[in-house]
Order: sequence, then structure tokens, then C-alpha cells
Amino acid sequence: MSTTAIRRSEAAPPPPAASAEPGAYPYRWLILLGLITAAVMEVLDTTIIVVAMPQMSGNLGATPEEIAWVSTSYILANVVVLPMTAFFAATFGRKRYLTFSIILFVVASFLCGTASSLGELVLWRLVQGAGGAALLSTAQATIRQIFKREEQGMVQAIFLLGIIVAPTLGPTLGGWITDNYAWSWCFFINVPIGIVSALLVSTFLNDDPSAVRRSGPVDWSGIALLIAGVGSLQYVLEEGNKKDWFADPMIGFLSVIAAVSLIGLVLWELSPRNKHPVVEFRVLKNRELAASIFLFVVLGFGLFGGAYLFPLFTQTLLGFTPTETGLAMLPGGLATAVMAVACGMMLNGKKPLVDPRILIFAGMGLFILAMWDLGHLTTAAGEADARFPLIIRGLAMGLLFTPINNAAFGSLKPQEAQQAAGLVNLSRQLGGSFGIALISTYLTRHVQYHRADLVANMYAGNPEFQSRYQGMVATLVQHGSSLMDAQKGAYALMDRMLMRQASMLAYNDSWLLILVSFAAVAPAVLLLRKPKGNAAPVDMH
Repeated sequence: MSTTAIRRSEAAPPPPAASAEPGAYPYRWLILLGLITAAVMEVLDTTIIVVAMPQMSGNLGATPEEIAWVSTSYILANVVVLPMTAFFAATFGRKRYLTFSIILFVVASFLCGTASSLGELVLWRLVQGAGGAALLSTAQATIRQIFKREEQGMVQAIFLLGIIVAPTLGPTLGGWITDNYAWSWCFFINVPIGIVSALLVSTFLNDDPSAVRRSGPVDWSGIALLIAGVGSLQYVLEEGNKKDWFADPMIGFLSVIAAVSLIGLVLWELSPRNKHPVVEFRVLKNRELAASIFLFVVLGFGLFGGAYLFPLFTQTLLGFTPTETGLAMLPGGLATAVMAVACGMMLNGKKPLVDPRILIFAGMGLFILAMWDLGHLTTAAGEADARFPLIIRGLAMGLLFTPINNAAFGSLKPQEAQQAAGLVNLSRQLGGSFGIALISTYLTRHVQYHRADLVANMYAGNPEFQSRYQGMVATLVQHGSSLMDAQKGAYALMDRMLMRQASMLAYNDSWLLILVSFAAVAPAVLLLRKPKGNAAPVDMH
């Protein structure tokens, strides 16, 4: 090589790093595909196994209470690791941490499918939950880095689409797999998807060379308080209703541990003596982020609470199979997809076409309307009766997630966004856990309340009761029963009718509880400022 060529080579500036500026990634859409498949795989895995649990219980010789740990163990590990994803990404690099998490999730999924005992399955579900924590928060932070500001609205809508729709489709897919194959395939299905995701991320994603890597001592005290606090809280939410809450000594003990540990965690992480906090709570000084996290708690309540309540309602009162229940929920999922894309288009570009706060208020209004309709169904309802409110609910979800997500990250500094992503996803997960715990308790107690109220009207002096009772007795006698058997049978039939009606009223009350929760938090939307433009995609380390 000539001297001139060498000088030219030395004088030429180095090629720009692929992650130096948003939009510089030539393969960013392939990276997005890898991130979406990883996120959908993680969210889907929280619901796909629900309908497979009875088969797992039989194959592994576990009671219903024992098999519930297959779900509980995953969520426990997930919520504990979520707040630490920023710490891991800053310590090891986002690309390395995300790739490792995907591989860990896939390996754990395969080992879950090969488990031959309940203990083995629960162990690998713990590992799977720990790996799955990064697949949402770190993926969201990565999207903020690699796409331009004007692309964020649509890209975030596409990414969030999978997170919103996956819990709806999970029971349908899980039911189909269980009916046609075996429960182990609910885990094996993750293997090819995860391999593709890991290859895309590891091949095309690069860490920003300007990102500041974490250095200094590890905040072991913060990690210990986080594990004790969040782990205990999640256990209480998962198991409280089954154990009659504070009537159980363990629930009372862990509630105290959760309260003390979480208060201690916040105080320690904010202490001036802690120079390297594992969770940076100072990001919550940002008004938009704090309001968005509050809204995400309620969204998690509505999303997971509704996904828990509707299958129970259709299968216990309407006699639907799991597959029929999933198909009934499918139009709502499609409505979410359509609205999320439309919402992304409205928020795309350097300046949104519509004030995101208007979209959020519209979404809340539609969600309240859907809950009102569901709260007035009767025992004579069929799939057609439930389809309309579920579609309205789906449209509402599509309107809510993208603008709230954009508001959460809109005014954050570059170094704050990864931490915010962990807290946002933690709030959604804990909101869902709190929602399921509250709704299950509320439902149980309101069935008892309505049953007692209806039983009070079943007495000999009530002419309407006597008319129906005598009619049933006469019908049973005509079909060959003795008078004594007919009288016993009539009472049993009346009791089943009463229980069915009490359950229906309790389900109505539960839907209206979700309605009230959304109406109560609507004023929090006013804390969000009108944006001047989309949030800039930023580095998250």
C-alpha cells in the first residue's frame, strides 16, 4: 500500500457505529422482529399453560393447589428480576444480557417440557421466569434506541400489540395444543421461536459504544430487600385468596415481610449513602412516568383481571369449552390489533396527529362501556351477547397502551429509560396479580352474599317460590319419581338455580368493580403534559 493511501486511511474518520444514532441500524426491522417474537413468547407463556394445568396435574400426580405453583413460580421469578433488568443491562451490556435471557428462557422451556415431576417443573419455571423478565423491558429500551423519533409511534404500537393480544390468544392456543398433543408442547413451542429470536438479536443488534457501563460495588442489600419484598408480595397476591388471606399465619407473616422490605428498599435506594442503587427510584420524580406507571397498574388490573374472569364465566355458567372460550375472545383481540395499529399511525411522525391524552380518555370511555355491558349479562347470555362488549374492550386496549407507553418515556433522560422500562413492566405485572387476587376474592364473597340474599326468599310463605316448587314436584312425579323423591329433587333443582343466579350476580359485580377502578383513575391522565412531539429514541444504559 502506498504512503498516500496509508495517510488517507489514517485521516479518514471511522465508520459510524450502528447504534450511534437512532435509525442508523440498517437491519432494525429484523431486530424488531427478534424483539417482538421474544416478547410475545414471554407474555404468551403466562397464559398458554392455564388450560393445560388439569392435564399436568393428572400426569404429575399433583393436587390443584400444588399444580398452581407452575404458574406462581414463573411470576415470582419474573417480578423479582424485572426491576433489576436495568442493573444487568448496564453491567453486562444490553445485547449480551438480552441474548443470554432469550437463550435461558428457551433452555428452561425445553427442560419444563421434559420434566417428570412437579418439583422439577417448578424449578425450571423459576429459571424461565427469571429469563423472561428481560424480554419485555430490555426489548422496549432497545426499540427506543434503534428507531428514529418519528418512527416510535408505529413501532411501539406494533411491539405492544403482541403484549396486549398474547394473553387473549394464550388460552385458545393452549387448549388446542393440549387437546391435540400433550401439555409438554406448550413449552416445546418456545424452542424454535426462541432460537430465531436469539439469532436475530445476536446477529444484528450492537451495543452503543458511547453507553456507560456500570462499575463499582454491587448493591447486595438492595437486591436482598427487593427479593424479599417483591417475592413476598407476589406470593401473598397469588396465594392469599386460596388460604383465606390473613386467617393463614404464613400470609400474615409474608405480608409483614413484604411491607417492611419494600419500605426498606425505597429508603435504602434513595439514601445518599447508597452510591450504586440496584433500582433507581429517582426516575419517578418524572411526572409523566409516575402517572403512566399508576395507569399501567390499572391497565394490568383490567387486562389480566378480565382475561381471568371471562373464561371462568363462560366455562362455569355458559358451559363453554376452553377452545370455545378462546374463540369468543378472538374478535376482541383482533379489535385490539386494528386499533393499536391505527393508534400508532396517529402518534407516528415528529408531531402526533392527535393529543395522546384524548386517545387515553377515549380508550377509558370505551373500556367503561364494555365493562358496563359485561356487568349486565344474564344467565341466558350466549357468545353473541358477549362478543360486542369484548370487541369494545379490545378497541379500548388498543387505544390505551401505546399513548400511555409513549408518555412514560417521552421526557426521560437517556440513562433513565432502561430503569423506567423495568418499572413500567413491573407495574403492569403487579397490577395484573393484584387484579386477579382482588377479583377472585371479590367474586367468592359476592357469590356467598347473593346466595344468602336469594335464600332468604325461599320460604313456604312466598307464593312465587311455592308456585315454582310445586310445579317442579309435579313434573318430577309425572316422570316417575315418588312424591318424597320429587320433593327432594325439586329442592335440589331450586338450589342449583339459586347458585347459578348468585354466581351470575357476582360476575356482574366483578365487571362493575373493574369499571369503577378505571373511572377512579381517569383524572391521572391530566397529569400527562401535551407532547410537542414523539419521545426521542435514546440509549438506555
